[in-house]
Amino acid sequence: MAGIQERLDLMEAAIKKPSFRQSSGRANEVNYWVFDYPPECELEVRERVEYLKKKNQKGVDGFELVVFDLYDIIMDYLEKEDFLEQCYRFEKRRGLDRITKAVNNAMKINDDDSYIVQYIRDHTPENAVVFLTGIGKCYPILRSHKVLNNLHQAFVRVPVVMFFPGTYDEQELVLFNEIKDDNYYRAFRLVK
Repeated sequence: MAGIQERLDLMEAAIKKPSFRQSSGRANEVNYWVFDYPPECELEVRERVEYLKKKNQKGVDGFELVVFDLYDIIMDYLEKEDFLEQCYRFEKRRGLDRITKAVNNAMKINDDDSYIVQYIRDHTPENAVVFLTGIGKCYPILRSHKVLNNLHQAFVRVPVVMFFPGTYDEQELVLFNEIKDDNYYRAFRLVK
């Protein structure tokens, strides 16, 4: 396997190809991709995503790169709804499992019209590539399979790349190389 910098270079080259931005992936599947990486490379990946976002602002790539940090979306929602302080108190009294359930219910995480899906749909222009980041920061409030499954049902107009701190073999996601989801995904691995 290539090193992280080489894989990031290959990913950057891949998203710039016009064929990557077509409305469907390989074999006419939905154009969803997972860029998995060793969790210890999180800061390098964040730096590259930020670099690509700034570089793309110059308008030379022929598309707009839109980066959604899922953790920031959740925190902004909780602050906007004035739930953040309540969450802290609720977690102390009832525990993390209960707060996870409460936040999931409030944001309708399990629904096709979840707050996150609506937010991404409303803030994505037509000619774009979407990067989803912050997966590790959201655990256990938000699970990556929920994001992929819900977006897959409701949002298919541009390619989506989820940056995943762990491993993905085009069938299962293993967060931090330790926490396995028992779900099948219809996303392709971007750069091996």
